[in-house]
Order: sequence, then C-alpha cells, then structure tokens
Amino acid sequence: MDPEPLRGPVTLAVVEDHPVTVDGIRLWLSQDPGRRVELVASGPTVEAVLGGPGATADVLLLDLELDGVMIIDRVAELCAGGRRVVVFSGHREPETVLRVLDAGASAFLAKHESAEHCVDTIVAVATDRPYVTPTMARALISDDRPQRPRFSEREHLALLLWFQSMSKASVARRMGISEATVRQYIDRARVKYAKIGRPAPTKAALLARAIQDGLIRPEEVRDYRSFAAGGD
Repeated sequence: MDPEPLRGPVTLAVVEDHPVTVDGIRLWLSQDPGRRVELVASGPTVEAVLGGPGATADVLLLDLELDGVMIIDRVAELCAGGRRVVVFSGHREPETVLRVLDAGASAFLAKHESAEHCVDTIVAVATDRPYVTPTMARALISDDRPQRPRFSEREHLALLLWFQSMSKASVARRMGISEATVRQYIDRARVKYAKIGRPAPTKAALLARAIQDGLIRPEEVRDYRSFAAGGD
C-alpha cells in the first residue's frame, strides 16, 4: 500500500555519546513549526536507549561512530529486526553512505544538515517515504562515476515512480502493467547492479546508486529531499 500520512508526532530515540550533540538535536526539534517529532529517549549506547522508552520509538537516530568506533555492523543488526534506523554521521563520503544503506539503514544524515532537513528526513522515514537531502545528493553525484548498468525506458519509469513513494501496485496502475511486472523491473535492477559488483539490497541503497550514476536526478524524487524506504 501507499505510504500513510503522518498522524501525530513521530517518536524518536537517539543513540549519541556526545551530550552537546543531543542538545543540538533537541534544539532543531524545537525549531520545527509543526513539532512533528518528539524525542522520547537518548543515551550513549544502543542498550541504554532501547532498554527503555526508546524500544518502541518510530525512528532510531544512530551516531555511526560511538566512542571512536564505527558501528556499521550494529546498523545491520538493528535493521534486521525491522527497525527504522537513520544514521547520523560527520562522515559523508559516498562509500560510507552506501555502506550504511547496504546495511539496511532507511536514511543517512550528515551532522551539518539544517534543522529542517533533519526533521524532514525523520518524518519521511517514519512514514515510509524517500528522502534525499541536498548534501547527500552532492556526496553521491560526481564526475568520476563507476561502471553503471543500462535500463530500458520502462524500467527507468518504474523505478522513478517507485522512488517517488508510490507502492508497486500504484506504479502498476500508473503504467498500465501488472504488479508482477513492476516487481520484475525492480528485481532486474538489483540483479544488474549485483552483476557489476555493486549490490543494492535495499530501496535506499538502490536509490543512492541510481543518483550516484546519474540515472535518477534528486529533483525527480518527491520533495527532492527524501532518502528512505518508501512504498512497499
């Protein structure tokens, strides 16, 4: 089914070992005119946060580097249980972004993003919509593009509509084809990337690679700024 509209504030849990950063997060949440996100838990470790109210939060905002150690493996572990995870990091190299998305994260936020983009990303993830911030677009788009697969016009259209938060059933109706064909197009895209050594196991990873390769322009994605796992 298509993503549902937001009903009530999104609950957020934050894993961050620098109190000043948590204070900054509280500040940009308070600056959102609609107060769309409510911080319900924060702490320096995953265990501390998920051992209390954070266990049922809609979205987990996770610092990629805790106590000086990168925790991409922990991202995969958390996402495997179906949790919506947004990774928050000062590292914004394309390789880091793609590794995080490959691990299952719904979105990636650079720590210098504006308050507006941070809140918009969290809301997008909570409502299963895609989100690409301008910073992430700049990180992914470069003149030095790796080998990229070829897509037919129909494959490209199916992917674009899916990235625009449409469900596979909605894409099928829009294109006048079966839902099975839409799934085939998406699966085929993943196979094509896997064959050239660039697997894209999640929707977010597939979108990131499509943007990196110039196959999808960020402005073609709804609201321009979304980068999560939208639709089904």
